[in-house]
Amino acid sequence: MTQMVEKGNVPSDYFEAALENGELVMAPYCACGNRLDDDYFCEQCHRACRCRLVLCRDADTLDRVRQYIRKSSQFSGLKARLA
Repeated sequence: MTQMVEKGNVPSDYFEAALENGELVMAPYCACGNRLDDDYFCEQCHRACRCRLVLCRDADTLDRVRQYIRKSSQFSGLKARLA
């Protein structure tokens, strides 16, 4: 039997974000949960990852990330939500 996966439930690569001493700190993760290095290549899945989602630890972090998404072209392709 083939398992059907709804489009919205597909795991995606992501950044984990938090505010540390007032600064935004983001760490990239593969959809499998493996932390990624600077090259965004997952050693566990053997694939190049594309992080387009930012999972924020708290509401203050979410507000900061949303400000960056609105104001910075580097963040414009990202989506953010609470973890």
